[in-house]
Amino acid sequence: MQIATLLTAASLLLSSSTWATSNHVYDSTYHPLPEQDMAIVGANIMPAEGPEISNGMIIIRDGKISEIGKTLTIPSTMKVINAAGKWITPGIIDIHSHLGAFSSPGIPSMRNGNEKTQKNTAEVWVEHSVWPQDPGFQRAREGGVTILNILPGSANLFGGRSVILKNIQSATMQGMKMPNTPYGVKMACGENPITYAARGKDPFTRMGNMAGFRTAFIEGQEYLKKQLGGSVKQNLELDTIAGILNGDFKVHIHCYRADEMAQMIDLSKEFGFQISAFHHATQAYKIADLLAQENIAVATWPDRWGFKMEAYDGVPMNAAALEWAGVETIIHSDSSVLVQRLNVEAAKAMAQAKRASKSISRAEALRWITLNPAKTLGIDEQTGSLVSGKAADLVIWNNDPFSIYAKTEKVFIDGVLVVDRDQPTKFSSDFLIGQPISESSHE
Repeated sequence: MQIATLLTAASLLLSSSTWATSNHVYDSTYHPLPEQDMAIVGANIMPAEGPEISNGMIIIRDGKISEIGKTLTIPSTMKVINAAGKWITPGIIDIHSHLGAFSSPGIPSMRNGNEKTQKNTAEVWVEHSVWPQDPGFQRAREGGVTILNILPGSANLFGGRSVILKNIQSATMQGMKMPNTPYGVKMACGENPITYAARGKDPFTRMGNMAGFRTAFIEGQEYLKKQLGGSVKQNLELDTIAGILNGDFKVHIHCYRADEMAQMIDLSKEFGFQISAFHHATQAYKIADLLAQENIAVATWPDRWGFKMEAYDGVPMNAAALEWAGVETIIHSDSSVLVQRLNVEAAKAMAQAKRASKSISRAEALRWITLNPAKTLGIDEQTGSLVSGKAADLVIWNNDPFSIYAKTEKVFIDGVLVVDRDQPTKFSSDFLIGQPISESSHE
């Protein structure tokens, strides 16, 4: 039987099984809080789709963008926010975060992102490690981040499943989990899985790691064959591998070196799956044309390099070079600190392009932290840009968002105010309540 036929049939069977990837036991319980219909007027609007609108207006109804434009009719009974001289952007989306899994305080019991017990831990789901009271979520909200893709760490070849969260205050992870979104899987190549190898049990060379990937996918194919043949005992690890093979999951690969990214592309072709994005990818500029051809996004930093050997060839024009080549380019954080200023990180990468004969537009740079991650995560029909019908996930800035002086004044998620500089204590983290030193130290 041809592999494509096998995977299609197995995908149908898996979707009807008791352990299908959309297992309702672990569904989201997220429901937007009651919101008030409103109009925001007078702002410079950067929608991420379409041109900037000076002195523009946005009307929000039922938590969604109802209308956006230059001159709109506002009902006399509707609440109006005067944002004259301010800037409005879509909410920022961080495609590579570990908040809640590597949480604060940074003590050993709070470092729950890496299951460092074997090379392949595809069976774990990072959502089962997420602590929703991590103060980092609040700090990210204050930086304009409305959605986070939480990934396991990179100690393992297969780190486990990722989860997409709405960045709201919640007593439970399920209350943050974005509904009706595909799972992702974190994979890692290079120095990290080598460094974290359990000596004597796991391979700790690059060739050993590649053999580990191939072995896992061969086992996944056999699992799918057994599914077609009838009943088979559930295997949590192979459930995730099967989800990759049948296209249910977005594949996120931690990979720095160009040569290793090319090898992972070969791996994807051998087993017939699509890589959604390479993360970090400091040498992606070397194979930009290949990445564009394969429709693989890249999530990277603007200027981080040299902190380990495989990051040594990083260049500050990496993001711009990828954009020019037609790659879906994304600026990510991988940090509880950088997540607070992703607008500035995008501005830094945009500024680097000025050294070349071509430039990066403001709209392109904004898409790096809004629409592009939404597309790569498969949620762009719901959010990522200011378009009629999409969620009212948006940020009001006191200054040009690409300025080092820009601060968020108000942040909305599904039309609900979650950050307000006029009422900062109203949105304080549960964990930080009663800890004034921690609160007052953040300006």
